[in-house]
Amino acid sequence: MKELDIVVLLEDLPEHSLEAGDVGTVVHVYKDSAAVEVEFATGTGDTVGVVALSTRKIRLMQEEEILHARRIKVA
Repeated sequence: MKELDIVVLLEDLPEHSLEAGDVGTVVHVYKDSAAVEVEFATGTGDTVGVVALSTRKIRLMQEEEILHARRIKVA
């Protein structure tokens, strides 16, 4: 993975108000490439959170996929 890749979360992260299937953008790749920081944002561009994640908890978004909207309570 590289910076600016669009990724899909593979598991719920309730402590960050995130659910499996949420889409984010890689904003930092750690030197060992085993972890990345991903920014998750609302449809209007407000940041929900920037979360450090193992690359096992995300996958690249595929060309054949479509985004889906859901409501989220932003603090």
